[in-house]
Amino acid sequence: MSAEMIQDNDNGETREYITAVIGKQLFGMHINDVHDVFIPQNMTPVPQARGDIAGVLNLRGRIVTAIDMRRKLGLPLREKDALPMAVGIEHKGESYGLVIDEVGEVMRLQNSAIEATPTNLDSKWAEIATGVCRLEGQLMVLLDVSRVLAMSSEPVAA
Repeated sequence: MSAEMIQDNDNGETREYITAVIGKQLFGMHINDVHDVFIPQNMTPVPQARGDIAGVLNLRGRIVTAIDMRRKLGLPLREKDALPMAVGIEHKGESYGLVIDEVGEVMRLQNSAIEATPTNLDSKWAEIATGVCRLEGQLMVLLDVSRVLAMSSEPVAA
């Protein structure tokens, strides 16, 4: 990662993001949107739920709707033996867990390092992105959590 992007050395405004890997793609979520990071366990399937709903679970006494971000983004399902992670968020009084592959680090990005979402980005991804940031050899897509939760998904086939 480029040091100039994560250090506040030009007195410019910065934002902090938690990085996450979904598939092989790096994503960032604004730190204020994230309440928990956890390993989703004991998920209960929800009959007739949208295709991206992995189930519900109890997290410290709260019922959390788990959303499989691979399904939401149209990516291949993860390997059966791969241990997923989840990022806990609150939205409109409800608790959600965005099921991802890995949680990375907290990054501080200069506002000037954030670029507009490219027009050639997959439309499902562009629908939920607020922009992108170029890092050493990769592109980090910045997610808008509200858009992720508002994004429609295909229902599970009966």
